[in-house]
Amino acid sequence: MKRLILCLFCSSLFFSGCASLHQAQDTSNGKLKQSHKPHEATQKHVTTKKKTHIPPSTNLTRTASPDLKGTTTSFDQALDFYDTANEFWKAGEYDAALESLDQAYAIIIRTESLTPEDLQQRDDIRLTIARRIQEVYFSQTMGIKGKQSAIQIPDNIYVQREIDRFTGQERAFFARSYRRSGIYMDMILEKIHAAGLPEELAWLPLIESGFQVKALSSARALGLWQFIPSTGVRFGLKRDLLIDERMDPEKATDAAIAYLTELHRLFGDWPTVLAAYNCGEGRVLRTIRSQNVNYLDNFWDLYTKLPRETAQYVPRFLATVHIIQNMEKYGFDPNDLDTPPSFETVSVERQVSLQAIASATGIPLKDLKNLNPELRYDLLPNTNYTLKIPQGYTDHFLASIESIDEDTPPQRAYLHHRVKPGEALSTIAARYKVSVRHLMQENNIRRANLIQAGQVIKIPASSSLAQTPSSRQNITPSTQQRQTLTYTVQRGDTLWHISRRFNLSANDIIAANQLPDSNLQIGQRLRIPGAAQQVKTINSQRQAYRVQAGDSPFTIAMKHNMPLQRFLQINNLNRQSTIYPGQQLFIE
Repeated sequence: MKRLILCLFCSSLFFSGCASLHQAQDTSNGKLKQSHKPHEATQKHVTTKKKTHIPPSTNLTRTASPDLKGTTTSFDQALDFYDTANEFWKAGEYDAALESLDQAYAIIIRTESLTPEDLQQRDDIRLTIARRIQEVYFSQTMGIKGKQSAIQIPDNIYVQREIDRFTGQERAFFARSYRRSGIYMDMILEKIHAAGLPEELAWLPLIESGFQVKALSSARALGLWQFIPSTGVRFGLKRDLLIDERMDPEKATDAAIAYLTELHRLFGDWPTVLAAYNCGEGRVLRTIRSQNVNYLDNFWDLYTKLPRETAQYVPRFLATVHIIQNMEKYGFDPNDLDTPPSFETVSVERQVSLQAIASATGIPLKDLKNLNPELRYDLLPNTNYTLKIPQGYTDHFLASIESIDEDTPPQRAYLHHRVKPGEALSTIAARYKVSVRHLMQENNIRRANLIQAGQVIKIPASSSLAQTPSSRQNITPSTQQRQTLTYTVQRGDTLWHISRRFNLSANDIIAANQLPDSNLQIGQRLRIPGAAQQVKTINSQRQAYRVQAGDSPFTIAMKHNMPLQRFLQINNLNRQSTIYPGQQLFIE
């Protein structure tokens, strides 16, 4: 039955529309008349079932195979089967309902010599049948009470390969992720059971994020369930300057359940649903459509046609479920779980920081951060916000909140770069270590090649000024003086490296940022005191150089009596970098 759902409903509704569906199905009519696969396969399947009870209201004569006599008779016969299927569906006889719908579909497919009006009617009936198949199939799999059957674990080499990985080279990752799952599993299972979904889906975050609420992928997918921004917004996850609900475990779980439910209604089987969750339903639908058949038996028909990551993703999830069901067999301790924290909620209408709350109430800052991971800058919004605090602190918190000074959100700071002849947006982006897309968004540029010499480009200071001193020559003095420089800590940074870069002492940076010690975290934002004056000093020591034909970093450095490593450093280059004639570089 999934053959009809996927081929007709998904492809027609999401890609082609009624007109292209008619054209595609006409192409496949020859295959159906030769092999008659859909109808015969269903009949064979149904004959193995127990004898169907026919509801009293059903007209028995309508279930007999019709003797087609003309187009109108064919349409009437198909609609008779459709009505019969509805009776079976209401009575809970799902197999019989699907059989009747399959026969209605077969009648429609065999209809030939149609007028334009008949073609439209045939397509309307076909879509109606496809929608009903989808609804019956969903009712069958979900059950009247919403109880979903377990996800089956196939015994194949793809799943076994992932089992071997999790019990071998990735054993430590699996154990750590399983341990962290204890914090969230009760909450996730409660929501999944309420939605009537298979409880095995509760383990999806293990392969998505390792049960880390702040896990961020290279595709900007974030949180336990790894939502990209657009999908998160689609399923109700708020994202603004201060809050990103993709990192809220409860709200992200609600969104994931809504997404998985929608995908299951679309595809009907869980392996295909998981593939779509990973790479998007559009990609899976296009893959299904490219099969050039009128039916799809199971996910493994698609396996080799999907992106490599997705093809591995589904067996990886199935391997996870198998190991969870057999923990002791593979040497894991099923009781090695972190304990979910006990917390209370309070309503706050003041824009205060978690650091200030911790100082005023004695609540450990780490606990506040762990309970409220959706706060991007550890700062509450200036609207009513439900804050989670450790159990037992409510009275003390309420007594202290009015005395806590309010804070302000971080202001987005910009540098300004004046485009010079020969510069492209890609070279500017590379110099400042930002993406071309980011620059286009910040400057409302529709096409990357539409910039002109003399044009001023805004560049987010947190990702540029501190990272690429060589690019500061094009910053206007007025911008430097009013700029509050913020530096984002990168991988490998230490306080000593940062202080050397800006000609400051480590104590200056510690004092400016009220750091408790010298430990830094990747992504941490630091205020750099006196950085604007530092920019001016650096710029006064440098000159612009236009690359000539035949130049290399080595020859340019030698020509200007510079160490090669210094030349590479101030131009954000390495020994493998390629330079081009006309490119602007800096020398000292």
